[in-house]
Amino acid sequence: MRAFSRLPLPGFSLVLLACWLGLGPASAETRVALVIGNGAYATTAQLPNPSHDAEDVAASLKRSGFEVIQGIDLRQADMQDLTIRFARAASRADVAMFYYSGHAMQFNGVNYLMPVDAVLADEADLKRFVRVDDIVNDLQQAKNLRILVLDSCRDNPLAETLKRSAGATRAASIGRGMSKVEAPRGTIVSFSTQSGQVAADGVGRNSPYTTAFLKHIEEPHEIGDVFRDISSDVYDASGKAQLPELSLSIIGKFYLNGPVSVTIAPAAPQAAPKADPCSAAEAHWKAADGIGTLAAFEDHLARFPNCIFATLAKARVEGLKQKVAVAPSGNARTTGSKDFDGNWDVTLNCPPTGKAQGFTRPLVATVANGVFHAEAQGKDGVNRLEIDGQIPAGGKTTLSARGTTGASTYTLNNLAPGSPYAFTVDAQFEPTRGTGKRNEARACNVVFVKR
Repeated sequence: MRAFSRLPLPGFSLVLLACWLGLGPASAETRVALVIGNGAYATTAQLPNPSHDAEDVAASLKRSGFEVIQGIDLRQADMQDLTIRFARAASRADVAMFYYSGHAMQFNGVNYLMPVDAVLADEADLKRFVRVDDIVNDLQQAKNLRILVLDSCRDNPLAETLKRSAGATRAASIGRGMSKVEAPRGTIVSFSTQSGQVAADGVGRNSPYTTAFLKHIEEPHEIGDVFRDISSDVYDASGKAQLPELSLSIIGKFYLNGPVSVTIAPAAPQAAPKADPCSAAEAHWKAADGIGTLAAFEDHLARFPNCIFATLAKARVEGLKQKVAVAPSGNARTTGSKDFDGNWDVTLNCPPTGKAQGFTRPLVATVANGVFHAEAQGKDGVNRLEIDGQIPAGGKTTLSARGTTGASTYTLNNLAPGSPYAFTVDAQFEPTRGTGKRNEARACNVVFVKR
């Protein structure tokens, strides 16, 4: 699937399980994150957690398919360089996340993040800080989902210096903690505590907020639920003293790590005939030969009458017809049921997993005289997937899938591009929606919908 997807199940449908075999990406989601941990401050109190927080968060996001730009104990120039790199990367990304652990403060309603070499003699020195508003603007360049995480609501000792410099009339503009940030559309904003409050540093390797973040961010739950669980954990662990502030402005359900799903779209116009009518003959023959039924070989002849395996298919057809003719009637092979005959449309949609790119594959399917056949082929004639089988009157059957891997970065079991693979799927067809057995470990759901 594309990691962000919905699963409509209208009308007459069958849900079954297909093993994730790296069939090759048709669309790959780009994820980028900037992770910064500043703790070794030169002019104010040092923080023990941020370097560990940043290291652990970066490792976690990499496992979730993010390209991570990481910085620890950054000086002003280095922090500016990384934010510029992040802005460029976000403009090409589908998902962008900014995570910061360290000192920060608000002045006159504006939030600032503090490099480790920053000084704050007066208001002009705030130009040495990074404005959170600028980070939010950079995040907005991502196409689908933007996430801002600030584990930085610690009390900033430099704020007192600025208050003295600002005088009585301006000092009121310097508040505790961070100023509230409303999430723009398509964005999640998560602070380690509520605006105007101060968060705890914690006593372990990570801050209380980052501890909860690391616990939940890789779970296969909807992203809004993930951040709600993070907030709940921090609230409970702090004895209800620290409540993270969460602002979400997203439409639909989004996932960083599953669940895998398939979206069935209305039938699209048929593609133009392939330039080489025999380009798919070999893969189709392997599938037909694996099924071994008369209908499968006849289907191959109908599709590829002038291709390399046509003569062999004719011989198999004649041989099977002779066996049927001489066999006692009671032993004749049961044919498929016509109850499910018709045209079908299928979209197979799988998300990225680790370094493996995600992909989306449409398959055109038919059921004729109870014989099911669905197929899809890459532009280069390889990276092919076919699903075949016979559906008896009861609807319970085992479908056979065969194909060749594409030129993908996903190399399950060390399969090189163009390698053949095969698997079977136990399925139950029903007159109404039915669901086959699920296996959430490296599995894609496939939904077949009758036109």
